[in-house]
Amino acid sequence: MNIYAIIILATIAVDFVLDLISNYLNLKSLSKELPDEFEGVYDEETYAKSQEYTKTQTRFGFITGGFDLVVLLGFWFSGGFNWLDEIVRAWGFGELVTGLLYIAVLMVAKSVISLPFSIYSTFVIEERFGFNKTTPKTFVLDLVKGLGLGLLIGMPLLAGILAFFMYTGDLAWLYAWIAITLFSLVMQYVAPTWIMPLFNKFTPLEEGELRTAIEEYTDKVDFPLQGLFVIDGSKRSSKSNAFFTGFGKNKRIALYDTLIENHTNDELVAVLAHEIGHYKKKHIIKGMITSVVQTGAMLFVLSIFLQAEGLFDAFYMAEMSVYAGLIFFGMLYAPIDMILSIFMQISSRKHEYEADEFAATTTGKPEDMIATLKKLSKDNLSNLTPHPFYVFLNYSHPPALQRIWAIREN
Repeated sequence: MNIYAIIILATIAVDFVLDLISNYLNLKSLSKELPDEFEGVYDEETYAKSQEYTKTQTRFGFITGGFDLVVLLGFWFSGGFNWLDEIVRAWGFGELVTGLLYIAVLMVAKSVISLPFSIYSTFVIEERFGFNKTTPKTFVLDLVKGLGLGLLIGMPLLAGILAFFMYTGDLAWLYAWIAITLFSLVMQYVAPTWIMPLFNKFTPLEEGELRTAIEEYTDKVDFPLQGLFVIDGSKRSSKSNAFFTGFGKNKRIALYDTLIENHTNDELVAVLAHEIGHYKKKHIIKGMITSVVQTGAMLFVLSIFLQAEGLFDAFYMAEMSVYAGLIFFGMLYAPIDMILSIFMQISSRKHEYEADEFAATTTGKPEDMIATLKKLSKDNLSNLTPHPFYVFLNYSHPPALQRIWAIREN
């Protein structure tokens, strides 16, 4: 076992232990007493159900995480990566096609292994707590569509990255960085119009009191409203949400039909104001720039380690290759990715506070934003008292109580 294997194993172990500790603390922090702020929103039965949902999801996470770890280590130390490489090489294709097939086989195998857990989560856990609306037909169609998109979009991008590193020399990382950046920008335009509608129906919000209230607000804050849609979220789940996607002429704000069903017009305007707050505060642009910079740095470091024989020795590989190196580097890069993700979560939580403040200030009705947060917590059976360490590691949004307190203080 060399230094590369030790680093990767240490990272896996630290990540696993941190996950165990944070989940344990999170379960211990569950309070039997309903926070005063939520009196009149939760009844005793719903609050107990929300805590049981947290416990069930946590236990299920322990099982899936442990299983994935066992499979990974078993495949690794049994020489599985080299075994598969020898099989794929024996098919006699060129290096680029061989690389695509090697990665594709690993991805399909991972998907097949995780499929029973996905089925159980959707049709047992989510069903038990009243969330699941997904039919077996929709579930299968989602899998097929996802596979099709992977072949039509993901594989050409992967082929381009592999080709750059195989054939363009020392500046391969730069060419790959440019290609990925351009691809990401194109997807910002394409996804809202062509890809997302493959999975959900986007219906323009009809004329009426709600649309009038929203248009009056967008005029007030000078937001160019190109697309306001209702998404059929109830097709898969009773959980509520809203999101902003795309940019330029393809900007879309989508409100789940479940959200519209459970909230007043003023509350829905507050939700929309929050999403517009992300746009006005330039959170989307900042996120894209950060992602582009991180991708460039990662690709540069990748270009260095693709030449490291020890990385391949750590996985018992008989031959070095760009495609296998891509996978192994992903595991070696995990410590950096873990640290970066924590900072990204901190930044994301800060952005959520800023968007909340923008919504409360520009609507002039902070209590509507607070009422929305309370209802969303109830409808999604959110954990109202998560442990700070769990939040630090995992939350992209601050807990509802902290968001409410922040709104009240502003």
